[in-house]
Amino acid sequence: MYHCAIHYYKFVLNQFPTMKNILYLFLFTFSSNVFSQSKTDSIASALLGESRKFSVFLPENYEKNKDKKYPLLLLLDGDYLFDPIVGALKYGNNWDDLPEVIVVGINQKNTRDTDCEIGENGLPASKGIKFFDFINNELLPAIEKQYQLAPLRIIAGHDLTAGFANLFLYQKNPVFGGYISLSPELDNNMMERIPQALQSFKRPGFYYQATADGDLKQTKEDVARMHENLLAIENTNLSVKKDEFQNASHYSLVLHAIPNALYHIFSAYKPISNAEYLEKIVVLEKDHTLYLKQKYEVIKKDYGIDMKIRISDFMAIEAAIVKNKDFNAFDDLAILARKNYPKSMLADYFLAQQFENKLEDTKALKYYLSAYQQEEIGDLSKTMMMDRAEIIKTRLAKTKKSK
Repeated sequence: MYHCAIHYYKFVLNQFPTMKNILYLFLFTFSSNVFSQSKTDSIASALLGESRKFSVFLPENYEKNKDKKYPLLLLLDGDYLFDPIVGALKYGNNWDDLPEVIVVGINQKNTRDTDCEIGENGLPASKGIKFFDFINNELLPAIEKQYQLAPLRIIAGHDLTAGFANLFLYQKNPVFGGYISLSPELDNNMMERIPQALQSFKRPGFYYQATADGDLKQTKEDVARMHENLLAIENTNLSVKKDEFQNASHYSLVLHAIPNALYHIFSAYKPISNAEYLEKIVVLEKDHTLYLKQKYEVIKKDYGIDMKIRISDFMAIEAAIVKNKDFNAFDDLAILARKNYPKSMLADYFLAQQFENKLEDTKALKYYLSAYQQEEIGDLSKTMMMDRAEIIKTRLAKTKKSK
């Protein structure tokens, strides 16, 4: 059944390319249900005096990677936001544009109005106080105890719940560093309090909000006003973005906004693209390896993800070094390669490239032969190393004969 669905939707995408984004999202939501890493759980809340259901999505290889830690995305309105969020994450991770994330969605189908009650003072009121404390003091500690979490926590909501999610910013040390606010209900208190809270962020912070031309008039005005206030903030730790989608309603904007929100928050994670290479890397006259190191330091700092440098990113830096003829820079790149892939041929390959480009064939031959004895990696193979070595041997023989 699943494979039939795949072929059908590929056919539809070819026939109707304008439906591409929505169908891709549906397809990956569908596939996440077939190969389910999701489960439904519940927690007995002493604060609420009731048991609350929530859904959990774990990355595909979660059980195998015992030491790996993952950002957490907590969803209010999890009963209908969970599947599209998980679908978008699975799709983005398939291309390594988005990291693996643990998703927890709170079921609020029959309780959202009372869960998210806010008083005239702009703070949680009545059951809203208990629900706020339930997330802080019961649900999050239980999740942190059970799962391998990185420091970054993100919270998302839609209209009423999006407005309520903002209240976590009022904490002295906000537990959430990322906020996805979909067509939020904002009161006047938030217009001043939210910018003030974000102004004082001492760690990486992300704030995304979305509306649409078919959204409520008041919501569009409030989101625009909030965005102006956020743009006035002078805080290098903060990244803000606003979208207003055309030909979308209060409800359909959610499917448009989810990928944009995730790609905004995790913008530093994705591999080096052609645009990044042309606009930021190849234009550098030197320090290409430093750029690569700093890119992955940002990933670790912003998301708490400690990962090996991608092979494709190493190759992008190699191309920039050759383009700028900064061949001595291969020394630093080789050191970085050996640190990330100590048993592979990558480091010796870079040293061979250095000496071959400097026309020092004897040294280049030495490192190609050394690379041949190491493990293959990416597109680098033993056959490739031996072929390069043979070319240099032939060239050295001709040079010797001519002398």
